[in-house]
Amino acid sequence: MRGRLFAAACVAVAAIVAGAPLEAQPTPGQIRLAVDASRAPQKILHAHLQMPVRPGPLTLYYPKWIPGEHEGDGPIANLAGLRFNARGKPVAWRRDLVDMFAFHLDVPDKADALDIDLDFLLSAPASGFSAGASATAFLDVLNWNQVLLYPQGYAASDLTFVPSVKLPAGWEFGTALPGAKWDGDTVDFSPVSLYTLVDSPVISGRYFRAIQLTPGENPPHEIDMVADSAAALAMPADTEQHYRKLVAEAGKLFGSRHYRDYHFLLTLSNDAAHFGLEHHESSDDRVPERSLTDDAARMDFADLLPHEYVHSWNGKYRRPEGLATPDYQQPMHDDMLWVYEGLTEYLGEVLTVRSGLMSAEQMREEIADIAAIFDHRPGRAWRPLQDTADAAPFLYDTGADWSNWRRSTDFYEEGELLWLDVDATLRRLSGDKKSMNDFCRMFYAGPENEPALKPYTFDDVVGALNSLAPYDWTKFLRDRLDSLAPPTPDEAVENSGWKLVYNDKPNSAVDRAYSVKRQLDLTLSIGAIVDDSGSLADVIYGGPSYEAGIGPGMRITAVNGKQFSLEALKDAIIAAKSGDEPIQLIVANGAEYRTCSVNYHGGLRYAHLEYNGHHLDYLEEIFQPLAQ
Repeated sequence: MRGRLFAAACVAVAAIVAGAPLEAQPTPGQIRLAVDASRAPQKILHAHLQMPVRPGPLTLYYPKWIPGEHEGDGPIANLAGLRFNARGKPVAWRRDLVDMFAFHLDVPDKADALDIDLDFLLSAPASGFSAGASATAFLDVLNWNQVLLYPQGYAASDLTFVPSVKLPAGWEFGTALPGAKWDGDTVDFSPVSLYTLVDSPVISGRYFRAIQLTPGENPPHEIDMVADSAAALAMPADTEQHYRKLVAEAGKLFGSRHYRDYHFLLTLSNDAAHFGLEHHESSDDRVPERSLTDDAARMDFADLLPHEYVHSWNGKYRRPEGLATPDYQQPMHDDMLWVYEGLTEYLGEVLTVRSGLMSAEQMREEIADIAAIFDHRPGRAWRPLQDTADAAPFLYDTGADWSNWRRSTDFYEEGELLWLDVDATLRRLSGDKKSMNDFCRMFYAGPENEPALKPYTFDDVVGALNSLAPYDWTKFLRDRLDSLAPPTPDEAVENSGWKLVYNDKPNSAVDRAYSVKRQLDLTLSIGAIVDDSGSLADVIYGGPSYEAGIGPGMRITAVNGKQFSLEALKDAIIAAKSGDEPIQLIVANGAEYRTCSVNYHGGLRYAHLEYNGHHLDYLEEIFQPLAQ
């Protein structure tokens, strides 16, 4: 960003090949990439590449498999205006008919450079990951993979790019890219590998703020923020302190930092896609505009930055072997996402509490809600947890409807419960002398202040656990990954010293989700998730609403003869507890309206954790801060 120059040398990251190795060949010269983002508010980027080449056949790739997104979702449909020139003359090209992310052309005789022009259209919907909406009138998030091509036959770590970006007048920026220098409205960066470039997004905007989290310390850490208004950048002072504590707690947990500096890149906009995406030295975090200034919204994303930060260790420094591909065209193998994402989800939640972004009581409510949801998820009876990871490339693109029966990317939340179970089991087996704290310090140990990649396998994970507490960890993990409906939700809670209980007292996590998303989760009562317009986001397969003939996408218009409201629906659920009459709902299914009788008499049910008094309270120990 303006005023801060990072002159650290670019460190090449050795990409480990998951598939067949690329044939060794001379490394090409530097590829210059100039991106004109001055028209980002118009939803378009212009890019120009100057690429050293040799005469003859040439295949160029548009990145397909984007690290961290776990699917081949490179946004090639938004690539436009593609033109090639050599020695001042156009060069014809043809798309490959099998790999449509590949372009074939013949470089003419005596040509030693290729000029490439392309546009990227920023007109995506406000959903999805980095290919989703990334620009507004006031800000832009630049992902370099969207505006480049690269030659076939080279590992991403072997190609050197010299990037620059032209910004709208008056905009400022944040990024982990080294060597930033202003030249008018253009920012030039130091030469970096393609691997580092794709791993280093740039956020920019009219309303920009940088917060130094570790002033005077090495490595530096900061939060770079862009928003659609100046008011949205007003992070409360106590929240800022919690993020300072997050950095300290992560350092104590892992024992070493594998980056030169770290940037939390936070975008605050209602018109951008909302998600988090990990990078080695930064994270791309996008939330609604008022997420810092509204108490409920701030709590709703409290675990986002901790999760993506943990990925710097678990996902970037250490990565499953099947995800460590040499370029962006070879398919990634997602079978270990229950470690990559599940363990990150667990450690991110732990750091959320240790840093003070959420209290231990609030996190217990979160855990209770998650455990209860998976304890009542019918899809676990046919699809094992392992298959949710294996099938991730298409499960990421499914909607909320029928997610309880189809299942979705459950390796996040059920994976979190699995690793809570692992932590409690480690503590029990070792007489409370070893825990996931020890696992992290051992498994993620390595060189300081230097991005690197050290892949792992299932056997590596098992070996690390065995070194802490000898046990049949292979069976422990495979039973929970491969079995149908394993008791992991209850077991994880009980082994940590607590038990799941159900009553009509609202769960604070459920209440908070409603206040932000305007959806009421009635999974544990009538088996449905309903928003405040009456629309059904999901219906639990085999539950009371399902048996009444109700499905996702329908809309409740009346409850027991009265106009629909969520309060009327809750009142009807409470009233049905003391009688035998079913709840009468008028439901719209497209043009059809009909009455559905929901035969449920259990009242409102919410999940909570209650200390069981029979085991050590491992949750209290797990949530204890490590940094003083």
